[in-house]
Amino acid sequence: GSLTGIVGKREIWRSLGTDSPTVALRRSHQIAAAIERDFELAHGRSGRTVDPMIVCGAVWEGAPERTPDTQKSPTETVTGPTLGEVYDAYMNDPTRDWSPTTRMAYGTTRKLVMAILGEATPIRSITRAQCREMIEVLRWLPRNASKLFPNLPPVEIAERSKAEGRDDLINAANINTYVNKLGGVFNWAVKEELLDRNPAVGLRVPDPTLRRDKRLPFSAAQLRAIFSAPLYTGCRDDEHGYAIPGPNKPRNARFWIPLVSMFAGLRLNEACQLDVADVRRIEGIACFVVTERSDEITNDKRLKTNSSERVVPVHATLLDLGFMNFVERRQSAGESKLFAEVGMGATGYRSTTFSQWFRRFVTRAGAGSPKTCFHSFRHGFRDALREARIDRDIALALGGWASVGGAASVSDAYGRGYRIATLKEAIDRVAYEDLDLCSLVATDN
Repeated sequence: GSLTGIVGKREIWRSLGTDSPTVALRRSHQIAAAIERDFELAHGRSGRTVDPMIVCGAVWEGAPERTPDTQKSPTETVTGPTLGEVYDAYMNDPTRDWSPTTRMAYGTTRKLVMAILGEATPIRSITRAQCREMIEVLRWLPRNASKLFPNLPPVEIAERSKAEGRDDLINAANINTYVNKLGGVFNWAVKEELLDRNPAVGLRVPDPTLRRDKRLPFSAAQLRAIFSAPLYTGCRDDEHGYAIPGPNKPRNARFWIPLVSMFAGLRLNEACQLDVADVRRIEGIACFVVTERSDEITNDKRLKTNSSERVVPVHATLLDLGFMNFVERRQSAGESKLFAEVGMGATGYRSTTFSQWFRRFVTRAGAGSPKTCFHSFRHGFRDALREARIDRDIALALGGWASVGGAASVSDAYGRGYRIATLKEAIDRVAYEDLDLCSLVATDN
């Protein structure tokens, strides 16, 4: 009765933010403890004796409330914006220029996080312990969990998966991606003064797969298989007949993009989105200009990082294979895109559709491997730079790689960079052992 008079109500309701009985039971203990603490604080404000263990050592005698928590009434302790509201506000922040892929990744993370932590959970009530519990759920989620268990929430799926001892689980890199995305939301909430601190800061799971073992460069045998496929030696056509031997030798995107990546180190999307105007002569040397800028009214070009913007001289092998003749033909045809036949994917990147095709192409060419993909060309380019003893700073400049830690050194801010002739001399030393491409030289070159 006396407590009712202090609090001003007979009942206190708290949302557990989940439809899972298991999660609800775990959360109920924490919320019950928080309510007990609020009751003790209410007693303290009325001048009564409090239990110091319950209020975590708060001192009341003759002193005003010391911490923000002691200034709140019981009904204010876990109110405020919900996790769902803050997440949506973050995604809709007009100051963020997100690519379609990044926005999609945050949307995917949102669905999973809300299903575990609860969309209606007040963001200030989320603890580090809850974030650790979320990671534990993620650790036991199978790949394609929503398809395997379409009617179960993630917590129940994880419990079933753990009980069954499943080994088809999502990998550590994916788990850390989810946690990092949620951490980004928390950091934003702190900056916007919606949250006092990020409860997930520093949380991650160890990744047993070394970074260099996740993707490998193509082996010499794989490269020979790729460039001796019908697409390069003679195929029926450049559509569905690319893997069927025939009389045609089409020289379009499918022919050139793998070669450009192998000899210029361009990422797949960097190559796919090239404008015709991005291949130009600088200081008399033919170069790729990798940039987000475009003369087109509608610019669909995106780069991965700031260091990605660079100038890469065209390798001598590409010149020998007739690449500049191809560029001139595209220019004469009035094309603005160098590889106009590569359509835009659902994610907002041209690389999406090409990547899907390339996976089929490599398989049909007999060059498939679990640890290789299109990006393996870029890994091979980096190894070729090492084999050629190219100065590390020049290699980073050619590949558009950031320096260690992702930050430039003080010295990087001085000077104008390397002369094009210096970059040309370096890139022409890139070579691939036991790979003969002489048969690809065009007869009209």
